[in-house]
Amino acid sequence: MHFLIRLFPPRVLVLLSTLLLLILDVFSFYGLYTNKFYFLKFDNYIFPILSVVHFTYLYLILVKLITKKAADPQLRNVEYVLYFIYSIYVFKFFESIYRLSTINNFEEIELHENFLPIGLLIMTLNFALLTLTLLIFQYRKVIIGSFKFEELDGNKH
Repeated sequence: MHFLIRLFPPRVLVLLSTLLLLILDVFSFYGLYTNKFYFLKFDNYIFPILSVVHFTYLYLILVKLITKKAADPQLRNVEYVLYFIYSIYVFKFFESIYRLSTINNFEEIELHENFLPIGLLIMTLNFALLTLTLLIFQYRKVIIGSFKFEELDGNKH
């Protein structure tokens, strides 16, 4: 873990995660089979809307790192919502693998030449987002500290 902390300092990790989210937000509108962007489909807006929670979490992590404060209930609540959103990230990763695996199903139809490179790029970006999100969770535990429920909820007896 200490090697990863030296390799990816927390601020660099927040910056990389932000860039990945922005790129994947753009690619959520991209139709891999048709090589076009679709802005009128409601399904394409789900990932960008959910990524707002991830941006909020990254902002809270950055504020905690700068001010050197401990975890608070807001950070805990956003992190718990991000655990659910992480499962959607896993789904998106496996969906990109599935789309790439269907290349042989379209032998009679000529797919555009960008299908495989863009598909591999999207799959790699999704995997990188999964990895960086897990690293951010680990950094929060190591650097900011764990959640102490009695102190966070104000229920000290």
